[in-house]
Amino acid sequence: MSDNVTPRGLELYVVLNGDMPTVKCSGRVVAGVSDRLYREVSALIPNSKRIVLDFTDVTHMDSMGLGTLVRLYVSAKSAGAVIELMNPGKSIRHLLGITHMMQVFQTVGENGIRMG
Repeated sequence: MSDNVTPRGLELYVVLNGDMPTVKCSGRVVAGVSDRLYREVSALIPNSKRIVLDFTDVTHMDSMGLGTLVRLYVSAKSAGAVIELMNPGKSIRHLLGITHMMQVFQTVGENGIRMG
């Protein structure tokens, strides 16, 4: 994380691999910053059938972050696209598991290869 990023911040970086964007996220997906994730990812949906959210460097996600993922899922599904999660950490997998959202999101490994 760079020196000018606050610990509560969320950094997003989009990497295009053909027509499949990978959104590298780092920091915390929490109230106050999760709307930014929604705006930036939803802008990619019209031009992409598959969007990968790389959560390798996401340290925490609260209920607002979870709600943002659900909103993105609904937006993508209605546009015929999918949102996939790459490398969600243990706490995020736990949150997705107890809310039964782990079954909704396809999980991918390195290089966007689908798992499971």
